[in-house]
Amino acid sequence: MTDTPMNETPSNGTPIARRTVLVATGATAATLAVGATVADTRTSPHTAPVAATAAVCTLTKEMTEGPYYLDGQYVRADITEGKTGFPLKLALTVVDDDTCATISNALVEIWHCDALGEYSGYVGNNGHHEPDSGTFLRGGVLTNSSGVAAITTVYPGWYRGRCVHIHVKVHVGVTLTSDGSFTGGTELHTGQLFFDETVTARVGALSPYSANTVPRTTLAQDSIYDDGGAASGLLTLTALGSSPSAGYSGTLTLGVERG
Repeated sequence: MTDTPMNETPSNGTPIARRTVLVATGATAATLAVGATVADTRTSPHTAPVAATAAVCTLTKEMTEGPYYLDGQYVRADITEGKTGFPLKLALTVVDDDTCATISNALVEIWHCDALGEYSGYVGNNGHHEPDSGTFLRGGVLTNSSGVAAITTVYPGWYRGRCVHIHVKVHVGVTLTSDGSFTGGTELHTGQLFFDETVTARVGALSPYSANTVPRTTLAQDSIYDDGGAASGLLTLTALGSSPSAGYSGTLTLGVERG
């Protein structure tokens, strides 16, 4: 049970190697030169996203969509559906890669596995049996006037052959539907979000994550993460309490090509 290779073409038909995504995080954004390596911000204090006019942009390639995407998911700020796991509060800022201006009303869609490494719609592929709603840990929200998408989920688990990660897409021009989903629009970005290895090790040692019977692949062992730090989707994580069970906030700025 692994994702598709990095040289596959994502669902929008654009070869991954020819697409780019801008990524910057927190206080590092104002000090980075274009094309420079992003500083390690994994232990940085939580800061509000840097204003677009102050940001300096770093470019990197997109990541593969993987095999577990499902169309027509809900537009909602909380995607947990009661799944057990430690809280994860994401704040993802979307900007235009040419101007660094924030983009409002962009739909940021995410999907990931649960603590046992199972994706909704595919439960059992990681060797665990549980109810499958087909929708848990899937969904997205529109960015606000500051370009921020705030999504509540749980810290992901892992499945065979991949490190802990979250899949993400950015769409513009979508139409919200009466059933709580969306249709139409243009897909601008397909990528993945990654997690600091030290934090993941702490989380993985505790229940319910410790019940996952599949060996965990680390960032260094992963076939897709390229050790690019924030430039490759590594979240800035901040603990929400004194114990991992209190959860984490995760921030990242994603830049997309608008045309």
